[in-house]
Amino acid sequence: MTVNSTRRLLRQLFVASRPISWINTAFPFAAAYFLTTRDVDAALVVGTIFFLVPYNLAMYGINDVFDYESDLANPRKGGLEGAVLDHGMHRITLWIAVLLCLPFIVALGLLGGPPSWAVLAVSLFAVAAYSVPRLRFKERPFLDSVTSSTHFVSPAVYGLVLAGAQFTPALFALLAAFFLWGIASHAFGAVQDVMPDRAGGIHSIATVIGARWTARFAIAAWTAAGLLMLLTDWPGQLAGLLLLPYIVTAWPFRSVSDEASERANRGWKQFIWLNYSVGFVVTMLLIVYALGSG
Repeated sequence: MTVNSTRRLLRQLFVASRPISWINTAFPFAAAYFLTTRDVDAALVVGTIFFLVPYNLAMYGINDVFDYESDLANPRKGGLEGAVLDHGMHRITLWIAVLLCLPFIVALGLLGGPPSWAVLAVSLFAVAAYSVPRLRFKERPFLDSVTSSTHFVSPAVYGLVLAGAQFTPALFALLAAFFLWGIASHAFGAVQDVMPDRAGGIHSIATVIGARWTARFAIAAWTAAGLLMLLTDWPGQLAGLLLLPYIVTAWPFRSVSDEASERANRGWKQFIWLNYSVGFVVTMLLIVYALGSG
């Protein structure tokens, strides 16, 4: 392989891994683990690196390989919102995604025990099942949103289990709220792709119930997540208010038609950057929590 071809491969793998989303999986793990153990150890470092890059390359790289045909017809793909991998790079992308994950999985297996192994297995299964042929959970309406949410919630659950956290009712409420946030986020993201997905024969929550009702479903799920946060420990109740910007962002699209569903892309782009703003505030609240309970 020449220097130029290597650079091209690395560039495409980088785009395929969705670097803008790396923090969305690494942060939940790191926060959950550190707030439980209050210690920076090998498991924290290895797990954070794993959920930062290898996990995302596996999740999005596998998706880009098996969604190649539909991505070609989707004007959103080819940049910030997803790569269109050259057809000749599909096999090597799958191999690199697997081989990059493998040493981290082995290390985390040695650092954990059966409960953490089970959670990690569920997480990795969800990563593959979402896109690979035969399973293709992304084409099973409602299961697509549940699986997508698992991609982001399972790193947090894994961090808690690996750290030996005690699961209280408040913690269950927090995880349930996070899970509903993930379901809502996936559903709202599916609204903009109703027409391309139908044209490509891809079934999703949005192609089944339509753009209008999918947007409303997302708003309802975000609202339920905010209400669940009232059952968490302080300052979790305050964090519940952070669901409001998501609802406000989706609200203008609550009556969008299938034919005009691509307009929801404006809201989706706002959503991507909203995650960073909300993530910053969540980080500040976690610091307050850590200082108050330390």
